Amino acid sequence: MSAILSADDLNDFISPGVACIKPVETLPAASPSTPYEAYEVTTEDQIAATEAKLQAAQISLTDCLACSGCVTSAEAVLVSLQSHQEVLSVLDSDPPPSLNDVGPATTDGHDARVRKRVFVASVSPQTRASLAAATGRPAREIGHMIDRLLLQDISNGGRRAFDYVVDTNPLLSVCLHLAAEELEASLAPGNARPNVTPNVTPKLPILTSECPGFVCYLEKTHPAVLPHLSRLKSPQALLGTLLKSLLPRHLDADVDIYHVAVMPCFDKKLEASRAELTDAAWKGEGTASPVRDVDCVITTRELLQLAAARDVDFVRLSAAPVFGKRLPPIPCLEKLFQSPWDPSFDRGSTLQRGTSGGYLISIIQAMQARHSGSTIVEKRGRNSDVVEFVLLAADGETEILRMGRFYGFRNIQNLVRKLKPAKTRMLPGAARRVAGRSARAPSSRANATSSGSEYCYTEVMACPGGCTNGGGQLKPDDTLIPDPVGATTTEDAVANGRSEAKAWLARVDEAYYSSDEDQPDDAATRRGASGSWIAAARSFLARWTGETGVPLERLAYTTYRAVESDVGKPAGEMSTLQAVELAQKVGGGW
Repeated sequence: MSAILSADDLNDFISPGVACIKPVETLPAASPSTPYEAYEVTTEDQIAATEAKLQAAQISLTDCLACSGCVTSAEAVLVSLQSHQEVLSVLDSDPPPSLNDVGPATTDGHDARVRKRVFVASVSPQTRASLAAATGRPAREIGHMIDRLLLQDISNGGRRAFDYVVDTNPLLSVCLHLAAEELEASLAPGNARPNVTPNVTPKLPILTSECPGFVCYLEKTHPAVLPHLSRLKSPQALLGTLLKSLLPRHLDADVDIYHVAVMPCFDKKLEASRAELTDAAWKGEGTASPVRDVDCVITTRELLQLAAARDVDFVRLSAAPVFGKRLPPIPCLEKLFQSPWDPSFDRGSTLQRGTSGGYLISIIQAMQARHSGSTIVEKRGRNSDVVEFVLLAADGETEILRMGRFYGFRNIQNLVRKLKPAKTRMLPGAARRVAGRSARAPSSRANATSSGSEYCYTEVMACPGGCTNGGGQLKPDDTLIPDPVGATTTEDAVANGRSEAKAWLARVDEAYYSSDEDQPDDAATRRGASGSWIAAARSFLARWTGETGVPLERLAYTTYRAVESDVGKPAGEMSTLQAVELAQKVGGGW
């Protein structure tokens, strides 16, 4: 995605800009069967009626992947290699477990079967919310249905199934904790924090890097803004690194971990394909053939296609918990799941958490805990996808810090425009005029960040509405949605004066926000959850780094780089074979 494209609607189709190079293909008109049919008197009304039938051109994801202006040819190959067919192909290539795979039971009660390949799936909360809205079931029951599909039902006919299915929420809590520490390090004088390495501390204002579409956008169109990007890995990438670094140690030295992530958008496939997210990044030099931390990403819709390919009707699956389900035998991961990992956003609060993990709300609440008596004020922006949060001191007037949330490329472009460094015009005296304006600037602006933005942290997502509206999510016209659910969505749209797409997204958001309420509400656990989840995250990170001997900087953080577009270069400069070779080099695994 680039600056010449903008997402205007609540769907994943991108309206073409005036500079888009994607041609509009039309079929040639049929030649007349007789010479006389070639001549016809046409009236103005007939011309107007013909023009009315022409539909506006749309650019879909397939079109964008075929255009090198936004996605390179190598990336297109990488994305095409990640699909539900690829997952089933890898599953089918691995023989089902036999009696020879069974070993003695371990002392901790785990099954000690040794396999050449172990399959692990991680599921995002946005995926569960989309399926919950489509089926009318609670998100908790949807989680059980996904477990049953991946652990049992896709193994019909003696085929291979997954060994483990993991929720990404506990890893999200670790990312939220690290994100708060990252901001605190950037706010500290001289960026001096003993527990945060300086070279992974971004510049203010910090931009979330959880959205790979936004990262791709900056790398290809605004590389000067990259120093503002958070260096944190996303929950998907963090879990992938954890599985690849620790799970083989607790199973078998020669075991091959195949990690599949079920995510709400297609851009997560590009994230999994990044060279920075392979074992070479955290193992260091000397890695012969880098292997991805996340081998394959499929979307919510592709999960249902996977079920259909195995002749499984997802809607009819039992919603009861899967008997015998277990976590991967990683002690620090098991401990994290047993601890209160819910950041326990105040359910009675009127603050908008957002549909993309709650990074901003979690961070500003962490900052509020450091300032006794402070309050958080929420302000609506120019549209529903722009929200501003201000932390005020105990006096209710002194501003401690300001944060913002920007969803959708239309709003992102306005934000990035403020962060881009000013260009000096190539006219006589231009540099002197710029210097003079800077000298005359008020002291309040002189003390602001060099970017000119008034925020210290921004939560940025490419999709309007956030991750619940990702391109891989179910849409209102999907055939999976039962008629009663579709009728209710239509009635809601009419009653509230909204479009059907907005009414559907509101339904998905409701399922996403209610997922916390589906969790068992243990009052004794909830009372101390506000601080215990942070302690659990710190303990998890200490155990992880201690067991691997790898610094946290390499395990939990990543890097970015400017990408040069190949638009305008001679055609055929990179052949398909070269693209495939490059795709294999940057990630391996295929």
